[in-house]
Amino acid sequence: MGRLFGTDGIRGIANQDLTCELATKLGRAAAAVLTNKSTRHPRVIIGKDTRLSSDMLESAMAAGLCSVGASVVLLGVVPTPAVAYLVEKYKADAGVMISASHNSYEYNGIKIFSGDGYKLPDELEERIESIILGEVPLPPQPADSDIGTVTTAPNAIRDYIDHVKSTVHFSLDGLEIALDCANGSSSKTAETLFTELGAKVHMLSNEPNGLNINADCGSTHMEALQAYVKEHAVDAGIAFDGDADRCLAVDENGEEVDGDFIMAICGLDMKSRGKLNKSCIVGTVMTNLGFIKCCEANGIRFEATKVGDRYVLEEMLLENYSLGGEQSGHVIFLDFATTGDGQLTAAQMLSIMKRREAKLSDLKSVMVRYPQTMVNIRVSPEGKVAFYTDPKVKKAIDTATKALNGNGRVLVRPSGTEPLLRVMVEGEDLEHIRKLANDISEVIKEELT
Repeated sequence: MGRLFGTDGIRGIANQDLTCELATKLGRAAAAVLTNKSTRHPRVIIGKDTRLSSDMLESAMAAGLCSVGASVVLLGVVPTPAVAYLVEKYKADAGVMISASHNSYEYNGIKIFSGDGYKLPDELEERIESIILGEVPLPPQPADSDIGTVTTAPNAIRDYIDHVKSTVHFSLDGLEIALDCANGSSSKTAETLFTELGAKVHMLSNEPNGLNINADCGSTHMEALQAYVKEHAVDAGIAFDGDADRCLAVDENGEEVDGDFIMAICGLDMKSRGKLNKSCIVGTVMTNLGFIKCCEANGIRFEATKVGDRYVLEEMLLENYSLGGEQSGHVIFLDFATTGDGQLTAAQMLSIMKRREAKLSDLKSVMVRYPQTMVNIRVSPEGKVAFYTDPKVKKAIDTATKALNGNGRVLVRPSGTEPLLRVMVEGEDLEHIRKLANDISEVIKEELT
């Protein structure tokens, strides 16, 4: 992980960690590193979510880009995957999304896409960081006549909606669904998209005011959507996060359908139609054991990566796999998109429901979710290193693994961003796995804290 960039761009409290000055510097540095040198005025598109600080950071980023000669095209409020799609459609050199995803309104972030719609590799992020931190000089600033300009893209939302619609070949006519937009980016797109696909929609949390993004709504707070689905007897509910690059679902009984269930439903359908390349799905080390067993039972290979959708995507690109994602609802359909897309994911899943005339609860029955428990233990940096070699910790992990008798698993890993060791245990009995996780945690506390 870089000094400024985390696993998903630069993020922090707006106007405190993520300032206008930093956004301006980032614009200049990104233009220097990413733009096509053969173009006199390289073209960069900028999208944003609905939080209060997004206008401010959009202006600062645009100013930085223009100051080094880039032409900026403002998309307005759009989902993150719209930027990833439109950067290639509009033949731009780079795309910028201003969003802090599922975080509350006081946070914001900036993520950058290259001209092919993919998130930046580590090497390019490091070069941008070096310029921002003054370790590498910026190219000379252009003369007045070469300063960049700012324009808008009035058809951005329409172009994105049409793209998602093009991936669905079966009408949703007859389906009645509830859509929780988290008062975020999907507030601009979801109602039109799913109505045009044929569904009858009920809209929740689609009135952003700059302060209410992700506030007790969306994919991180499912309770209101679950209650609404049961009360109004709709066929399914869909919850997006603030920038709509992921979604979770609710079946007709009000039960949550997480990313693992969504991948199981879509993966099995793709395999039945010959669309699951190499009969493989990519997940992470945190993917539920029930999903792995579902894959085994249906002749699908499972590949696990580190936690983070960027690592899932890297593995998919390396081996040309067509489906991958995370339990949190980041699902990547590589045939249609270069990043996770909550609305595209929902459209694919709902089209399967309609095509098979099946309830979502029936579709999700292909997978049985194993109970999973997590304990976080605060340790020193030295403790995080010593974890790999401490014999008592290793023995505690081995003992817990044997106690599961092949019907579960133990995963202990250091956090990539915090001074924590995370102990995750899965198994068939919740009380049993809680005891095993606590047993390991006590040994870690004795040895490493």
